[in-house]
Amino acid sequence: MTGEQPGRSGIVDAHHHLWVRARHPQPWIDPVTMAAIDADFEPVDLAPLARAAGVTATVVVQSIASEAETVDLLGVAAEDTLVRGVIGWVDLTAADVATRIGRLRAAPGGERLVGIRHLVQSETDPAYLDRPDVRRGIAAVGAAGLVFDLLVRQHQLPMAARLAHDLPEVSFVLDHLGKPALGRPELAEWTRDLRALAAAPNTTAKLSGLVTEVGRSHWTSEDLRPAVEDALDAFGSDRLMFGSDWPVCLLASSYLGWVEALAELLGDQDPAGQAQVWGDTARRVYGLEAS
Repeated sequence: MTGEQPGRSGIVDAHHHLWVRARHPQPWIDPVTMAAIDADFEPVDLAPLARAAGVTATVVVQSIASEAETVDLLGVAAEDTLVRGVIGWVDLTAADVATRIGRLRAAPGGERLVGIRHLVQSETDPAYLDRPDVRRGIAAVGAAGLVFDLLVRQHQLPMAARLAHDLPEVSFVLDHLGKPALGRPELAEWTRDLRALAAAPNTTAKLSGLVTEVGRSHWTSEDLRPAVEDALDAFGSDRLMFGSDWPVCLLASSYLGWVEALAELLGDQDPAGQAQVWGDTARRVYGLEAS
């Protein structure tokens, strides 16, 4: 595959991770069930994979609740021409969210900070995004001109939809389509709840993280088609963006394997629609430099 194919010129990978565990431990990685990613992943590891897939710009996303990790990711973006944006982390419940964002922006590479994310999927409070303190923090993220990435599981989608409708001034991006229950009866509930979120015009979503939601090792693009088609119907191609979720995708696919699967699933879209998913949406929503 090359970046010169219709709709895939200058691909933006809007979702990947980087980590060096000696500096930022990743306690969520199970060395037994996640052996494929029980390692360090640095820009030098990503570069050849991105190049082979036609990716010319990326957005790196936080993986732990740490401002120090965000500072290091900004440092990577300051030195690496491939990484054009950083989705970082701040404590949303802090009284000084705006000040914390300001400190991140003052760090080397701070101009590459394009969004904030919290690991909502790990929160046990079923009303976490309804909490006034959390909402104040998210409103501060929006007021700072940053996007808020929503990392939620399927059952948390209604809570995310309430948030997006109640805070229309904030731009929200749904990661991994809210982790749909692919191949399970609960997928119908996901479709309903995804549409409720998409009804808020301040939302977009990432076609990412689907290969690890199939629930079995030998998947095909057809296993993913229901989620991709429902997302296209709910959001439209102008509100969807490609993300690799590398290196987490390695639990179920190679980098290029996911790119090719998504290319097949987007095959019926016209060139303009494909161009939106492969890069235009991410550039617009995150305010990325041209690539």
